[in-house]
Amino acid sequence: MKKHNFSAGPCVLPKSVMQKASEAILNFNNLDLSLIEISHRSKDFVAVMERAQELALEHLGLQNKGYKALFLQGGASMEFLRVAYNVLEKKAAYLNTGTWSTKAIKEAKLFGEIVEVASSKDQNFNYIPKNYSIPSDIDYFHCTSNNTIFGTQMKNFPKTDAPIVCDMSSDIFSRQLDFSNFSIIYAGAQKNMGPAGTTLIVIKESVLGQVSRQIPSLMDYKIHIGKDSMFNTPSVFAVYVSMLTLEWLKEKGGITEIEKLNNKKAELIYSEIDRNPLFTGFVANKEDRSTMNATFNLVDESLAKTFDSLWQEAGINGLNGHRSVGGYRASMYNALELESVQVLVETMKELENKA
Repeated sequence: MKKHNFSAGPCVLPKSVMQKASEAILNFNNLDLSLIEISHRSKDFVAVMERAQELALEHLGLQNKGYKALFLQGGASMEFLRVAYNVLEKKAAYLNTGTWSTKAIKEAKLFGEIVEVASSKDQNFNYIPKNYSIPSDIDYFHCTSNNTIFGTQMKNFPKTDAPIVCDMSSDIFSRQLDFSNFSIIYAGAQKNMGPAGTTLIVIKESVLGQVSRQIPSLMDYKIHIGKDSMFNTPSVFAVYVSMLTLEWLKEKGGITEIEKLNNKKAELIYSEIDRNPLFTGFVANKEDRSTMNATFNLVDESLAKTFDSLWQEAGINGLNGHRSVGGYRASMYNALELESVQVLVETMKELENKA
């Protein structure tokens, strides 16, 4: 029996997707060739890329609204650099809510002035800053919607006339938002969409072409759009699995339906964290808690060995917290079944009974 996988990324994927992907490795589209053997220029793979792009825009409600979807390489970390290369002319505003936004700020500073409008670093990023003001003379505002390491999530986004750029790596396709409020969305596939190796970037084309610098071809969004994500050889397998996952999400009823399941999972784990006297949540404010990554600690660390044995015996994987937070982190991405969260909660209750 497969383990209950709470890994933060690479993450759990739907069983049906794994089955189809494994079959494609052996024989793709009855070609008697593996998916990873065929040309990325072949009609069979071009169809995969086009379908993946189409599904991404469909789920986000951005078809025919001036947006393009790209599947590129380099992870979200590459987009820290590529966003600034393409849209930072003089000054940009950044909200600092964790490790990845800190890294994004570092890269953007290579290209212009960066205004850090607010930060939660003072409390080890255990909350989302509120009531900050955004300068009017900026090229864009950048934020991270969900912080995998710390377990915080933005529930509301600021109003600004500037383009909004958002790193949605760990909660893309998990909840319904008005995605047309964003000019650039990017997300590494490995946290909620597919295996490591590709990154989804959704871009409103009108924000491009505004900078005066020369942009190297591999960094230029306009070139990648013109080449349909195939300026260079794409990550064929990662794109294919992402397409399968987006198909699976459509069959499930799309973001609207998966959000209901995600809320149930989050409510189940957080209710136990709040009820069980042996545990305490890491996030300071309940309204900032992530539905994707629940972070929590033992009140008495002497119980860690016992609890670790219990959850490992229950077939749970990937529960250890990030080294900068410690404790535990339950990553509950779209494909994680409610049953897995129930098993974890029962294990937490079992610890209480033994203590």
